[in-house]
Amino acid sequence: MFDQFFPSITNPWIGYVLSGAIVLAAAECGHLIGRWWQRSHADAVSADMLTLEGAALGLLALMIGFTFSMALNRFDVRLSGVGKEANAIATTALRARLLPEPQASQVKNLLKEYVQLRLDPASLSRNPEEFGQTVAYSNELQAKLWQQAVAVSAADPHSIPAGLFVQALNEMIDLQETRLGASRNRVPRVVFVLLYGVAAVSIAFAGYVSGLGHRRRRVPVAIMALLVASVIGMTDDIDRSQSGFIAVSQRAMHSLKDSLE
Repeated sequence: MFDQFFPSITNPWIGYVLSGAIVLAAAECGHLIGRWWQRSHADAVSADMLTLEGAALGLLALMIGFTFSMALNRFDVRLSGVGKEANAIATTALRARLLPEPQASQVKNLLKEYVQLRLDPASLSRNPEEFGQTVAYSNELQAKLWQQAVAVSAADPHSIPAGLFVQALNEMIDLQETRLGASRNRVPRVVFVLLYGVAAVSIAFAGYVSGLGHRRRRVPVAIMALLVASVIGMTDDIDRSQSGFIAVSQRAMHSLKDSLE
């Protein structure tokens, strides 16, 4: 339910810009507060302040590493799912060659359409309506494939090729549900909200300590803030994996399409 109040950002550029804006604004606010405080407290910088700054940045590093690990694991699962489904479709196509006509030709044409559907941009869309239509059409193709398997099995209940084809088709259908589950399994929005909060506080504290100093340099803190923003933006991009810059490769599906042709 928390994700409804903090929806996912579909445009990757917005994610990177938002990350940079948040941490840079936090760094500047902290620096201005530090300058204001330093005017009335000459010895504002102390060992305790530096220790707290290091602790805050250490906590931020821990949060970034934790979130990045979550996003990367989900990315690997989605990438592995593409390869497994492509192999399952290829096995189904090979076993379909053992079927009698006209089922063999009909299954081959349906599998070509099934693979093309996997490569359609709508299948990778974050739009719920477009994605739902794609899933519905995919289920329709699966039903047609299953009808062909039923027809072959009814004609010869003891057919070994028909049994092998049904086994491969069943695995192919199961892998679609696995991929759908992997695509929906994203890092919870509350984790990113907490990460942005920790980043803002940590960078603001670093800016505050720099403002307390006599040199009052903004550039080192700004560079660190941009680095933190880049890593957070990249983590969100990896978690998106379908509409971002770091997308799950569909090379296995393209190779399968060429082989079916």
